Amino acid sequence: MRLLPRGFGWAVLVLVALAGIWNAAALQTRDSAHSADIAERLERGDRVDMDMYRAVQARVAAGEDYYAAVTDEHRRFGFPTSPSVAVRTPVLALTGAWWGAQGWRVIAAILWAANVVAWWRAFAGTANLAERAGAGALAGLFGVIAFMPEIAFSHEALAGLLLSLALGLRQRSWPAALLVVTCAVALRELALPFLLLWSALSVFGKRWREALAVFATIALLLAAFALHAVAVAAASLPGDTVSPGWTGLIGPSLPLYGIHVTTLLQTLPAWLAGPLGVLPLLGWLAIGGRTGTFAAGWFAGFMAFVAIFARQENFYWMALFVPAYGVGLAFVPRAIGDLVRRSAVPTAMS
Repeated sequence: MRLLPRGFGWAVLVLVALAGIWNAAALQTRDSAHSADIAERLERGDRVDMDMYRAVQARVAAGEDYYAAVTDEHRRFGFPTSPSVAVRTPVLALTGAWWGAQGWRVIAAILWAANVVAWWRAFAGTANLAERAGAGALAGLFGVIAFMPEIAFSHEALAGLLLSLALGLRQRSWPAALLVVTCAVALRELALPFLLLWSALSVFGKRWREALAVFATIALLLAAFALHAVAVAAASLPGDTVSPGWTGLIGPSLPLYGIHVTTLLQTLPAWLAGPLGVLPLLGWLAIGGRTGTFAAGWFAGFMAFVAIFARQENFYWMALFVPAYGVGLAFVPRAIGDLVRRSAVPTAMS
């Protein structure tokens, strides 16, 4: 915010206010589209995704091969098996078979608590007490998805809890953060752009050891995904459904709607939830530093990705943001203060 030319602060404030108002209306439009999409899918015989992942986990726990079980369940549910990214990696099903759904619920609760602590500590020395307390509290509020009954079968929600924790840990202990991110990407390969951004910023910052570690992690994960693709292809049949692709071009209303329905914002009236869905990004832009820059780049970049490529039913991808996205609200007062100060037009020197 401090890099903004003087006299432009009010323009940004007006744009943010308009975006909040627009989002309040867009949430209602997207909710109608979501309801229509669900009705259409149920009418043609589709079933809920979570039911399929539960069935796969049960079959793997009973001793079946993961790829045989998951491709068979995809056929039963009318889901595509091609391309291979339409089929989840085996990590959640295998671990669920080992320690059960309750084990994942306990892990999710631990990740929720770890996020609260991590975000309280993340800004020590760079934020005031109110901002630090707000960051920790908002991590807790936005992270209540960790306690939903279906958390054990949600790849995106679990990966989001891990990514958020890694983001909070990254500046203080990047090796620990990298390990956590690796787990998140293994759970849901859609989180890979997080690592790609990390690698780019590490190179830009000339942190060569960190960059090398991130590149090596990316290479290992890509090799694992290649093996996953081979296994999916081997278990697929000629008549299996093929994904229609991801060219939704729905726009920014979809990622903002995804944030809305995966957090407590869904419990608020649209006139309030709309602005609250937009403001965290403003807060992240105000923080600056390595954490603020990384977070703003990750959130803005992935939102653009979802706006361009995701279909209506892919709104749940935004669970990858939870709970870290909401932490940005703690810094909205700072952002507004900076913008007000940048609103004054400099006077000419006499």
